Amino acid sequence: MPDLDKTNAELVARSMSAVWHPCSQMKRYEHFPLLPVTRGSGVWLYDNEGKGYLDAVSSWWVNLFGHCNPHINAALRDQLEKLEHVMLAGFTHEPVVLLSERLRALAPKGLGHCFYASDGASAIEIALKMSAHYWLNSGKPDKSQFISLENSYHGETTGALSVTDVALFKDAYGALIREHATVASPDWRNADAGESAESYALRCAEALERHLQRHHSKLAAFIIEPLVQGAAGMAMYHPIYLRRARQLCSEYEVHLIADEIAVGMGRTGTMFACEQAPANPAGAEHGITPDFLCLSKGITGGYLPLSVVMTRDEIYQSFYADETARGFLHSHSYTGNPLACSAALAALDIFAQDRVLAVNLERAAHMNEIVRPLRNHSSVCNWRNTGMIWAFDVDTQCRDFALRCFAAALEKGLLLRPIGNTVYFMPPYVIGREEMGMLVNRTLAVIELSEKWNA
Repeated sequence: MPDLDKTNAELVARSMSAVWHPCSQMKRYEHFPLLPVTRGSGVWLYDNEGKGYLDAVSSWWVNLFGHCNPHINAALRDQLEKLEHVMLAGFTHEPVVLLSERLRALAPKGLGHCFYASDGASAIEIALKMSAHYWLNSGKPDKSQFISLENSYHGETTGALSVTDVALFKDAYGALIREHATVASPDWRNADAGESAESYALRCAEALERHLQRHHSKLAAFIIEPLVQGAAGMAMYHPIYLRRARQLCSEYEVHLIADEIAVGMGRTGTMFACEQAPANPAGAEHGITPDFLCLSKGITGGYLPLSVVMTRDEIYQSFYADETARGFLHSHSYTGNPLACSAALAALDIFAQDRVLAVNLERAAHMNEIVRPLRNHSSVCNWRNTGMIWAFDVDTQCRDFALRCFAAALEKGLLLRPIGNTVYFMPPYVIGREEMGMLVNRTLAVIELSEKWNA
């Protein structure tokens, strides 16, 4: 861990006294101090002394176009002079209308209605409530259960935790959580020896079908993280599973919720991961349309909290009635905030103007070339890549590998945040070739150092 000068040490002490930091055991910071960050530029974060840290995880997967991006900065300055906020109940404004129209044009066909919130977990709560409420409005109140994948993560509010399968996050809150079933994850690391990722995904889809056959009359929705399960250690799976899940949910009248909070906005190589579902045997176009699409994280380029749930007209119409109780009465004070919407519009401008998806294919190809020394390291296994996400598992007996790896990387000017023994890269899309080389070389140095931690 970098040594802290007097100014940084004072700031850390004040933070420890007044700030309760997320996803943290605060006592650990007594021996592993917080790292103060004073500014950012591109893929770099800087401390008070000017030392740079390459942000290989996009600051928790949100920063798509680099820190302090000039285009997004300008959009926010412009919006600040017009309107900072107005409640969306009974009012509207141009940024939220423009953003909704642009998302509708980009999203899988049929997702024409946008409901906004401030964060990913809230988007999941909205989708779950909308689904169950739809079935209630449709005269099927028994359809109120949900299913998710094993090792799934969908957020840490109580509804989101009910469809999350990570014990560390949910066990302490068992008394508050309504339990729902899980089905086998198509994570190809769990395939039998000699079994392809596609074959394993289809086998897992058969397990999903059996569950739907038995329980569909009680099920409101099946929620999945398309292509990559983030908190499961960047578990990746074959896109055929998306196609089968869509077919099965349609057949058994169960909603499909696509949680693209982490994997949407170009992260998997297409704007939305659902686009990568293969064409069906009848020759239909690639991609599927979920009943609900949840977006957050990168939607504002990492600038401001915003999330959105997109849904189909049939679901929207089930709430459209004279009776207030049939309406969807969920609300957030900052729903559709004009500043956040303006940041999101600026992010969409960058996607279009800079041909981001096409250029990212070139970036990914280059990374896959230069990463070979790391990929071939004796401690590295299960190397995997989807779009602008790379991950590998480290064969180690070190019980605190994630913390030690994080600390060793910071010493080398690199921000990594392993999940267990899984190291992953989710860099901003503006990462250059020289910075890719730094990322690979510095990570390789950390992995070589980690071999001494087994003892």
